[in-house]
Amino acid sequence: MYLQDYLWFLVGIAVCMILSAVANKKVNSAFDTYDKVTARSGYTGYDAARRLMSAYGVDGVRVGRTNGRLTDHYHPAKAVVNLSDSTYSSRSVAALAVAAHEIGHVMQKKKGYAFYNVRTALVPVVNFGSRLAMPLVLVGLLLDYMSATASPELGFNIAMIGVVLYGGSLLFALVTLPVELNASRRAKQMLSEQGILSDGELDGADKVLSAAALTYLASLLTTLVYFLRFLVRVLTLFGRRNDR
Repeated sequence: MYLQDYLWFLVGIAVCMILSAVANKKVNSAFDTYDKVTARSGYTGYDAARRLMSAYGVDGVRVGRTNGRLTDHYHPAKAVVNLSDSTYSSRSVAALAVAAHEIGHVMQKKKGYAFYNVRTALVPVVNFGSRLAMPLVLVGLLLDYMSATASPELGFNIAMIGVVLYGGSLLFALVTLPVELNASRRAKQMLSEQGILSDGELDGADKVLSAAALTYLASLLTTLVYFLRFLVRVLTLFGRRNDR
């Protein structure tokens, strides 16, 4: 039974790895394609970010620069939108799409978007839980093997706490998907309303942002597979103990 469960786990992980590879390839391909297309507005990623925040009444958020390619992110605690080297000074359709996506997150915070607020609240829980989840699962299973000298219920409870903590990572990944999709929708709407991209250019932006969404889906599925692996393993081992 254990071998069969493990084989299913390996199949699940293999599928997730393939999906992640495909998603990353699509992101890079879409970005590379539209990074060669200069937007007619002449805006850089920095210009677009500043223009959008000014147009939609965002104050107190600065635009910074970070090293790397597609390492763009919004840091709400520091009130800064960090644009990567591939976005900051580029005038391409791809760069403007990425910059607008990050401003989409800024607007989510400004408007009090529910899923964004939930994800933000989960960050400390996930950071804490991800460090403790696996150790607690292992300690619980160890106590199960030592059930002659330790309380069997203690081992089960500790192991399940580990599973629940890892479940926080699953919930975070689950909430992240609609947050990213909503940020992309906002980005395309803002780029259109402010005339930063024309209708034809918006098609390219949509392809870049849609490809990026696949990476979040792959991350969600990978987290789900690991969560189910932990849960099934704990329930199976402690179920065998109760049958003895």
